[in-house]
Amino acid sequence: MLTLYLHPLASFCHKVLIGLYENGTPFEPHIVDFSDPGSAAAHLERWPVGKIPVLYDGATGRLVPETSVIVEYLARHYPGPVRLLPDDADVLLDVRLWDRFYDLYVSVPMQKIVTDRLRPEGFNDPHGVAEAHATLDTAYAMIDAEMAGKTWAAGDAFTMADCAALPALFFSSIVHPFGEDRPHLAAYFERLIARPSVRRVIAEARPYFQFFPYREAMPARFLEEPA
Repeated sequence: MLTLYLHPLASFCHKVLIGLYENGTPFEPHIVDFSDPGSAAAHLERWPVGKIPVLYDGATGRLVPETSVIVEYLARHYPGPVRLLPDDADVLLDVRLWDRFYDLYVSVPMQKIVTDRLRPEGFNDPHGVAEAHATLDTAYAMIDAEMAGKTWAAGDAFTMADCAALPALFFSSIVHPFGEDRPHLAAYFERLIARPSVRRVIAEARPYFQFFPYREAMPARFLEEPA
């Protein structure tokens, strides 16, 4: 009934997958391969912006793009035991705030650093990359301070904000390590990594890590199959 158009290595796809796995929501994954002209063309026809993931609900014929909108759509129409969008209006504002924070101030600069390595020689953007590293430093400091008194991004319960935090922090920690002066951030990251939904997402992405431009910097624990 639900089809998710995705790629297993894409961090924003991981955000939605975590939400689906947290609630055991049935869906059919469909990999979009942008290196395949046919697959790319089909997705551009589906969603001309060309971004993934995109959710298709076969029950209603509705196409749902954008990660936060997808998670909210699932919470409304396919709810499960994990309330990723809380009922309390003030807590919900915090969830949406930190969801956007991780997307915009961790994922986006991380992707700037990663994609710059893929640029042809002579077309790199060292100034933009330096700005991205500086943004991550600021974001890390803010997260470390915020998580000093919290278990999860918006309080005591795992929410959409944590779905956004994991892929953002997973890849950013590789291209721009947290540093020893961010203990609360590091502890939060370990709590995220311990979630069964997160372990499943990482396991499914592992065969594709060979294509990650900073693979040589990935910690061995993420590259190796668990014993």
